Amino acid sequence: MKQYTVKDAYDAWQAGEVAIVDVREEREHDTTRVPGIPLIPMSELQDRLEEIPTGLPLVILCRSGNRSATVTDFLNDLGDYGEVANLEGGILAWAANGLPYEGDPPQ
Repeated sequence: MKQYTVKDAYDAWQAGEVAIVDVREEREHDTTRVPGIPLIPMSELQDRLEEIPTGLPLVILCRSGNRSATVTDFLNDLGDYGEVANLEGGILAWAANGLPYEGDPPQ
C-alpha cells in the first residue's frame, strides 16, 4: 500500500497534485478539521462512493492511519479511483507536524 507522510501529502495537496478525503466520523471532524478536505465517514463510505474525488491521486486521512489504511485497501480493491494512498499517522501526525487545522487539537 502506498503511503504519504503528512508533510508530503500537505505539499502535494497544496500544489493540486492530490485530493485528500477525511474518513473520520462526523463527531471527530466537528472537533478537529482541515478546511478544504471533504469528510466522507468510513461508516458511510459505501453509500457515498460517488462523492469520492476522481482525476487526481487520492490520499485517505483518519485519526491515526488505521481506518484510512482499511479504506485505502478497499478503494484500491475496487479499482475505480486510480492511485489511492494512506496518510501515515492521520490527523494526529498532521497536527503534531504543525500543519494547519481548525478546532481543538486532535486526541
